[in-house]
Amino acid sequence: MDLHIADEQKQTEVGSYFVANYPPFSAWSPDHVPEYLNALDRPAEAASADNGESQSAAPLGLYLHIPFCRKRCKFCYFRVYTDKNSSDVDVYLKALAREAELYAKRAALVGRSFEFVYFGGGTPSFLSSDQLKRLIDRISEHWMWEKAREVTFECEPGTLKKSKLETIKEIGTTRLSLGVEHFDDEVLSIGGRAHRSPEIFEAYQWAREVGFRQINIDLIAGMVGDTEVKWRETIEKAIAFDADSVTIYQMEVPHNTEIARQSKDQGLETPVPSWAIKREWVNYAFREFEKAGYVVSSGYTLYKPTGHSGFVYRDALWHGADLVGTGVASFGHVLGVHYQNEDSWDAYVAALLEENRLPVARAYPTTDHQRLIREMILQLKLGRLETRYFHNKFDVQITDRFADGFNSLVGEGLAEIKNGTVRLTRNGLLRVDSLLPRFFEPQFRHVRYT
Repeated sequence: MDLHIADEQKQTEVGSYFVANYPPFSAWSPDHVPEYLNALDRPAEAASADNGESQSAAPLGLYLHIPFCRKRCKFCYFRVYTDKNSSDVDVYLKALAREAELYAKRAALVGRSFEFVYFGGGTPSFLSSDQLKRLIDRISEHWMWEKAREVTFECEPGTLKKSKLETIKEIGTTRLSLGVEHFDDEVLSIGGRAHRSPEIFEAYQWAREVGFRQINIDLIAGMVGDTEVKWRETIEKAIAFDADSVTIYQMEVPHNTEIARQSKDQGLETPVPSWAIKREWVNYAFREFEKAGYVVSSGYTLYKPTGHSGFVYRDALWHGADLVGTGVASFGHVLGVHYQNEDSWDAYVAALLEENRLPVARAYPTTDHQRLIREMILQLKLGRLETRYFHNKFDVQITDRFADGFNSLVGEGLAEIKNGTVRLTRNGLLRVDSLLPRFFEPQFRHVRYT
């Protein structure tokens, strides 16, 4: 999909909408893997920028991909498996721990502590308590995260018991993210979700009893079968939960989803509402949460100010932190080089357990200019850019360097620039991902994103 022209009236078209990185993934190549492996052999303090000046080590994070689910959602585009038994899971966890071990020995990472850790998926809470403990024990032989400011763990409500939540907390989890998505059982069923609303309420109550520092709930606006009435009821129930933070995504239809395949096979539009409707629904949610005391902190997130300790994972990544992404098909970046792992089970497991090597499949070494663009567009998702930050870090006045892009936002009524701050209007924030390609380098503006 061309992000510049997401249609206001038609149903949502097939294609990636959410911008998670830069340059686009489609530009990454196996040819650049040696450059990534070479970067790992350089001590972080000795890494050099394009201008030859020394760089200090960036904050470091760890992402652990747990690719197992009870069911595959019809809108899911991640690498997940629904047909693996317990012995398969243990093989994968051994490979995951081996990957962490191999990274711990690389010069670019030796002696560095994790500032944040993220268990994503798939469904991390698919693991049993025993499997989770074994994974942590294996990783802890080589790397610890007791100094991490945030450890996030994603959960699907129907996989939880109070005892499992206690285990999740024992491994150091500070932020539990509960994949609610919606409270209407028909909408959940049509979307292929494995859980139903009674499991949401039960899991949330257990999580509160266990005592996590922060509990986040995820919602999705524009799921198939959703209506304005159902969405308003979902927001009412979500506010009643009084979660510490809330994430609200607008449903998109990437190419490798069941919804996309069905629409293509049938020659029909997708059954997902238009972007205009989804923005209207998210705007409604933002207003209702704000009435309840929440603060909007990005195009997707809200939080309650009392006791909130920030979104460490998000903010660190959007300000240039290094990320060791582990697991099948995972993405990461270290010392300015992006990479993605092998995206098949056999290739990933074989690389680690048979060949004893990192399972990197493709990579992309970035320039200083590309790193600037990446941070700028990702931070624009916050709805606010401080030009001083980019001047201090990159020695660039972004409103001059990218004058055409910023002037177009102002001219369209989507942003204002005042006293060194670029601030999106609410209308701009609600469509922020569609605005970002205007800041891409010309060769990346009209290519497939993934």
